[in-house]
Amino acid sequence: MALVFCFFTQCNTSPAPADSRKVFIRKEGKQYTLYREGQPFVIRGAAGYTHPGKLRAIGGNTIRTWDTTNIGAILDEAQRHHLAVIVGLPMPGSDYTGYFYKDTARVAAQYRAFSRTVQQYKDHPALLMWCLGNEPGFSFKWRYRPFIKAFNDLLDMIHATDPDHPVTTTMINFSIWEALCIKWKVHDLDLVSFNIFGQLPGLQRKLDKYAWLWNGPFLVSEWGTYGPWEVSRTAWGAPVENTGTKKAEQYQQLYTQLPARNPRFLGALVFYWGQKQELTPTWFSLLDEKGGMTAAAGVMQELWTGHPPAHAAPPLKYMLLDGRGAMDNIIFPANTAQTAEILMENAPADSLALHWEIWQEDWFSELGKQQPVKVQDTLITGSSQWTFTAPRQEGPYRVYVKVTDRQGSFSTANTPFYVVEQE
Repeated sequence: MALVFCFFTQCNTSPAPADSRKVFIRKEGKQYTLYREGQPFVIRGAAGYTHPGKLRAIGGNTIRTWDTTNIGAILDEAQRHHLAVIVGLPMPGSDYTGYFYKDTARVAAQYRAFSRTVQQYKDHPALLMWCLGNEPGFSFKWRYRPFIKAFNDLLDMIHATDPDHPVTTTMINFSIWEALCIKWKVHDLDLVSFNIFGQLPGLQRKLDKYAWLWNGPFLVSEWGTYGPWEVSRTAWGAPVENTGTKKAEQYQQLYTQLPARNPRFLGALVFYWGQKQELTPTWFSLLDEKGGMTAAAGVMQELWTGHPPAHAAPPLKYMLLDGRGAMDNIIFPANTAQTAEILMENAPADSLALHWEIWQEDWFSELGKQQPVKVQDTLITGSSQWTFTAPRQEGPYRVYVKVTDRQGSFSTANTPFYVVEQE
């Protein structure tokens, strides 16, 4: 059982039994082991593909993409930094069966495109495995048969074209029905992968309870802080985001909930390595757009290497607007003067730069993945308070602050508020 503990610490292991494949999964007793270049390989990395050097420097060994945009350059850069890559092959989900999978011309074009990609990159030394679809949604319903057929045709093609690398797909959390569909309807998937956030603490229990559905190897392909769909909301439905400091604590706690001692566990990828707009530009982002590190990224360094970063991100406790917190359902009259402030812990404000912004809340795009409109933007030093004017237009907004130290590490906080026009 020594291999499962290598997820938490570096360790030396014996080489694989004879096998000519570059990457493969072997079952030895109850233990599943991923082998790469003849050696056991426990995936310890991040979903996301920017700043690969920083990921390697803090102890990561794998990155994941969701599509093949610039994949040649990503693979080359990963190889330079000694990282493995899980390459995503983006399939429209099963809900698009009527629009996509019943259209034989579209399905054939997808097959040809994926076949070219697999053929082109199957021998790249950074390639670890293929991920066919991201949360595509497997179902027994009769109308989804064209999707299942297209998936199996692609899976068979990848296995035939590239027997050197495993193929996985992802599901949201652990879905009993999807696992059953994969067991009965999908052709020889090498492993399953889970994108899981707030439900991570219950994953081990479900894996044990439903081992009769999936008793093969698995990967946690995304895990991280609680998502916008899993947290408290204001009266107008705005999810309340924790400070960067609080999220770092959550990453540390959730890491201990990974099923790393399960003999079928092949590793995990923290979400998100880079800067990503998802409801807010800070919710899941472990880095900023320049590669500056959050407290959560520092936590991952300590968890992976045993050594905390030399410069920890500023400890930010909370933000108040007009003396109130997010769950106080803050409503301001339009065009009125208001005050935002943050409380730090053992960090003098004169050593920090505070970047304050106000953005319109994005109510209409899926999970807020479109960049919202910025209303105000101010950079100050030497003070933990900011006086601003509430926007003139009625609607939902957020105040953001980014607190950066002299070494470039940073913490963030934001608070939603609502503006009511004055009669």
